[in-house]
Amino acid sequence: MAQETVTARSRGTGAEVRRHELAAFLRSRRERIAPEEVGLPRGRRRRTPGLRREEVAQLSAVGVTWYTWLEQGRDIQVSVQVLDALARTLMLDPTERAHLFQLAGAVDPTPALTCPSVTPALRAMLEQLEPYAASIQNSRYDILAHNRVLGLLLCDLAEVAPEDRNCVLLSYTNQEWRDSIVHLEETRRLMAARLRAAMAGHLGEPAWKLLLKRLREYPEFCEAWERHEVVVAHSKRKEFLNRLVGRLVVDQTELWLGPEVGSRLVTYVPADEETRARMQKLHGIALARESAS
Repeated sequence: MAQETVTARSRGTGAEVRRHELAAFLRSRRERIAPEEVGLPRGRRRRTPGLRREEVAQLSAVGVTWYTWLEQGRDIQVSVQVLDALARTLMLDPTERAHLFQLAGAVDPTPALTCPSVTPALRAMLEQLEPYAASIQNSRYDILAHNRVLGLLLCDLAEVAPEDRNCVLLSYTNQEWRDSIVHLEETRRLMAARLRAAMAGHLGEPAWKLLLKRLREYPEFCEAWERHEVVVAHSKRKEFLNRLVGRLVVDQTELWLGPEVGSRLVTYVPADEETRARMQKLHGIALARESAS
C-alpha cells in the first residue's frame, strides 16, 4: 500500500468541513462492526464499541498513525486503493461506499450498481432479449447490467460482489467462470489484448490502474499482457460448458451504446438448435429461481 503524505496546506473551509464529516462517518461505521464479524476476538477489556482504530488499520493494510489522522480530520491525501480497502473492511453497502468516496473527494474506481449509461429502457431491452443471454459492459469489461440468462451463463453472478463483476478478472478469480470457458487461454489472451487497446485512451485513470493492479497478481495475465498485443472488437463464435445445461455454442455480438465511454450491449445468440433448446432451459431455471426467491 502506497504511503499517504500530509498535504502542505488546507484546501479551504469546504474541504475542512468535508474532512470532519469523513472522520465522523468512519468512526460511526467502525463502531457498528462487532469484532466477531471480521474474525477478531472480543476480549474482556474491550471498551471501544465495535472495532478499534488499530484493527481497522491492520485489516485495511494501512498505518495506524495515518488512519488515526484520518479519523481526526487532518488534511492528508488518501488514495483510491486505501478508500477501497476501508470500504471493504467496514463492510459498506453501495450507498455508503459512494458517500465515503464523495467525502474523500475521490472517484470510485469500481463499477457502480447504477450507471448513467444503463437506463431503464436498456434494462427493459436486456429482459426482452431473453432467452438469449445479454449484458451491458464498458471497455474495462465491467459488467454494468445483465439479464437473468447471462446471470447463470458462466457462473452465478448474483453471488459475485458488484465490484468484482469484471470479465477479465473473473477469468482468473472465479472457478466456475474459468471452467465454463472452453478455450480459456485464447480467451484470456484476446481479452488482455482488447484491454490494452482500450486502455490507451484511459492512461492514468484510477479505475483502470486499480483493475490492472489486481490483474497483475496473476502470472498468466502478466504473460499475456507483456505480449503488447492489441485487437479491436469483432463478432465471434464462442463455446461454453454451462454447469446447469451443458455445452453451448453461441455467436457473440457487440453493439456500442456510447463510444465516448465505451459502453456496449453484448449478446450471445445460439449458433445451433441444440444450444437454442439448452439456453431456453437455462432461461427456465433462471425464472424458477427468481420465483422462489
